Amino acid sequence: MYNENNISKSKRVALTGVMVALSMLLSYLETLIPLNIGIPGVKLGLANVVVIALIEKLPFGNLFLISTIRVLLSALLFGNSATLLFSVSGAVLSLIVMFVLKRSEKFSSVGISIAGGVSHNIGQLLVAAFLSGSMRIVYYIPALLLSGIITGLIIGIFGAYIGKRLKEV
Repeated sequence: MYNENNISKSKRVALTGVMVALSMLLSYLETLIPLNIGIPGVKLGLANVVVIALIEKLPFGNLFLISTIRVLLSALLFGNSATLLFSVSGAVLSLIVMFVLKRSEKFSSVGISIAGGVSHNIGQLLVAAFLSGSMRIVYYIPALLLSGIITGLIIGIFGAYIGKRLKEV
């Protein structure tokens, strides 16, 4: 489990900056992958590989910073204000859920990633329901849960693999 004394503050700042850049690169690569399965907003979430790989090594604040900076920059570069609103809601809820599960020490990185993928979609669905003023949007729940499980599994496997390969940072 993570111990804040294991990594110096300057090392955490440098690692955070490098990981923001890496997550931005992964976000950009994701825009190049045509994924059209008929469900609006479904993406792989490649940038979450960074969070999964580092969830045991960095405190919540650094993970939150990596995630929020990436979401803000991605929305500015590759999206719009709606993208920003949906992405922020999904990313924040997802990160909170993943960090709580990690702290419980009862879930693997893959399980944490699946919960993160599902909670990301739930966060976006809640924003969509709020903005539309209708709960009729809930018919998307089965498809979004399935896509969250599948993408969470894929990202979790890659993130766990990379996390194991990282030397002490």
